[in-house]
Amino acid sequence: MNAQLSSLDDDIVLQALSITQKASETARRFFRQNVAVEFKSDESPVTMADKAIESEIRVALNAAFPSFGILGEEHGTENGENPDMWIVDPIDGTRSFISGHPLFGMLLGLTRNHQPKLGIVAMPALKETYVGGPGLGARLNGKKISASPCTSLENAIVYINEASRIFANNEPAFRALLGTGQTTRMAHDCYPHALLAAGHVDCVIDYDLKPFDFLPVAALIEGAGGLMTDWKGNALTQNSDGRTISAATPQLHAQMRDLLGGIS
Repeated sequence: MNAQLSSLDDDIVLQALSITQKASETARRFFRQNVAVEFKSDESPVTMADKAIESEIRVALNAAFPSFGILGEEHGTENGENPDMWIVDPIDGTRSFISGHPLFGMLLGLTRNHQPKLGIVAMPALKETYVGGPGLGARLNGKKISASPCTSLENAIVYINEASRIFANNEPAFRALLGTGQTTRMAHDCYPHALLAAGHVDCVIDYDLKPFDFLPVAALIEGAGGLMTDWKGNALTQNSDGRTISAATPQLHAQMRDLLGGIS
């Protein structure tokens, strides 16, 4: 892995992977147990597991990288002025987690001067760990992966994430998306994006994401040779509106961007 990820300090990558893997073990201990659920002001759920796992990750990051900042879903921002920022989502897919569904993830990313440089997508229940970034390549459990060569939306496998929210807020976009791709599936959370990085899915449309949802994923997808932007094709930042297109190739991305651009 060191040779493949040499454009970012190997020690950073390896320590980040170690931190993620230990936190994944914690997630597995909580999974399918009686974990109390609270609901935030936006009606999104949060559990003791979310808070405990993020705390564990923060302690480990602060010990290994004391000069770096951290942005996390549950515990906010510390050292936010730092050019190197860790991005943490301890359980991406809490609704999956609390319902016993194994497709919840764990996200850890690193941005440098606001640009995604490293992304780790761990799937604790599946024991899969994806890692990659711009110039780093991408790997799944140590094996090299890459996005598919698909260039035609007509032939693509398309995932629509957060379909109910898209339908509720932009029905024309939802109906247009239903008519795309050779195969169209509906899903949630980070796993479809990870499958895109591994070459199994060609395009993923997402909606209403937060920076800790998309910044780690964007780095992974770029490392795998794909691209992830907002619906207008702009690079993703902490201020992006949460509507994203992930695509295996520039040609496929352009077709999806054109489709949504005429509606959104």
